[in-house]
Amino acid sequence: MPTLERMMFREYDIRGRAVDGELDEHAVYHIARGFAATLKEHGGTETVVGRDTRESSPRLRDAAVRGLTESGVSVIDIGICTTPMSHWARYRFNVPGLCMITASHNPAEWNGMKLGLTREGTLLATEIAELYERVVREEYVEGTGTVREEEIREAYYTDVLSRVTVPRAFKLLINTGNGTVGPFATALFRKAGYDVVEHNTTPDPSHPNYTPNPDGTAMMGDTGVQTVQNGCDIGIAFDGDGDRLGITDEKGTIIWPDRYLILLSRHILKKYPGAKIIFDVKVSEALPEDIAAHGGTPIMWTTGNSYIKAKRIEEGAPLAGEMSGHIFYADGYYGFDDAFYAALKLLEYLGEEGKSLSALVADTPYYFSTPTIQVPVDEKKRYEIVQKLTDQFIADGLRVVTLSGARVYNEDGWALVRASANTPTLVLRFESKTEEGLERLKSMMRTRLDAFPEVSQNWDSTGH
Repeated sequence: MPTLERMMFREYDIRGRAVDGELDEHAVYHIARGFAATLKEHGGTETVVGRDTRESSPRLRDAAVRGLTESGVSVIDIGICTTPMSHWARYRFNVPGLCMITASHNPAEWNGMKLGLTREGTLLATEIAELYERVVREEYVEGTGTVREEEIREAYYTDVLSRVTVPRAFKLLINTGNGTVGPFATALFRKAGYDVVEHNTTPDPSHPNYTPNPDGTAMMGDTGVQTVQNGCDIGIAFDGDGDRLGITDEKGTIIWPDRYLILLSRHILKKYPGAKIIFDVKVSEALPEDIAAHGGTPIMWTTGNSYIKAKRIEEGAPLAGEMSGHIFYADGYYGFDDAFYAALKLLEYLGEEGKSLSALVADTPYYFSTPTIQVPVDEKKRYEIVQKLTDQFIADGLRVVTLSGARVYNEDGWALVRASANTPTLVLRFESKTEEGLERLKSMMRTRLDAFPEVSQNWDSTGH
């Protein structure tokens, strides 16, 4: 029986340190065997395999391919790519399976596996838990699969650009934080005709400046500075594997995803009056308010790209998004979270409106809010702590939304606490109509968290 660390099997992917005894070749081989058996149960016999630029990715790719082919699953190897490109390849080759070797923006010693059984999505939490049990029991199948290599980048560029209207030639600052996506992003946006200024676009898995995480202020603050210094119309940041988008305006101001989602929603609602738009529990109240004000149907749902993607499919929504920067387009696209496509649609809207990004954002509702805050915690106790806090809030008679952790409302506004699915942290966010109310919300949460010695008192929103 293979020995696997259960904590690697997270809510919507598999992540761990690529070292002996954790997510090493032995682990990946067995996970691939279990995934292959599950894929074949669903009628699939082929899968796309891609990888990021991490030092461990080639050897983990080899282990995955060996596990898949020894189970009778044939592999289409697309080499180094973004995660959205791996999703796109499933449609191009009409293949249900996905095995993407990446840990996105996690530190250099980490790696991961994003797995999918159908073209429409990736494994949900229950399916990942079932996969773990299958691997532990070694419930595998035998067979002989084939391997073929395919180069997809030019076909991908052509397809994506055929689905958008490229407006006047904006000058773009593109920051990829030395993640995998740098060469792909710069090539695509130059093909679209934009004037591209590159920043940290050379892949370097050691992440020498900061992690490529547009959910944090380190990457986004730097993007804003570079946007102003280079006289760009917009700053665009991508995470390590290209499925999350960060934006700054021409003045260097960070436009967090729940604010640029207002603009994307307005764009969609012009075309589809009354459309449903999905978003996660971390967003500002301004987003659902603006969607409703423009005739749309706002739907809040559980944080997590697999959950949001599944809900978008269930509701038939043309657009969905998360505060972390995952944006899902079904309008003219495939429905998965491709940050390149989302950025192109934002630029399309910017061109149609004929205004600067700062002017468009100034016309949206605004509340005082924090960025996402990461608080280190004992990884094995993070869910237990969130549940205890949830129970306390409910016992106090407060309104609590429990879709993902606890989004708790009081007279000042709302506070969110949830367990991160990918890191040993609690995720916090606060919003109020006044700065004083915001500080009271933060103080209330600090008092609650101080009761748990397993929770750090260091609140970090930098994204390091």
